Amino acid sequence: MAKATEDRRLTRVTAICEKLPDAERTLSGDHASFTVRKRTFTYFLNNHHGDGIVAVNCKVLPGDNEALIRSDPSRFYMPAYIGHRGWVGLRLDTPQVDWEEVDELIKGSYQLLSPKRKAKPK
Repeated sequence: MAKATEDRRLTRVTAICEKLPDAERTLSGDHASFTVRKRTFTYFLNNHHGDGIVAVNCKVLPGDNEALIRSDPSRFYMPAYIGHRGWVGLRLDTPQVDWEEVDELIKGSYQLLSPKRKAKPK
């Protein structure tokens, strides 16, 4: 649930992620991670290590991160620490954010990282 003073971009990212089965949000200051059964599928980062960027970081298919960055380096970037493992950053601090694109990127990451089998009912 969003707080009244929460960043509006984080609120929108949370709304996208909350629609996905078993998704959970963990806040850490101005950042958030979204997991499915303890596997992180999206990070919301706000000025991570002082970089001045507000973005989502998501897992993509092999090579897609480099292709996305080449296609529009003003919006996509290689995130520190996880970019080399197939993650891409999409800036949310630009004048026009395509929220359908954000939704697609998050859902794709979720599909790549969610467990293939459902847990047995308790």
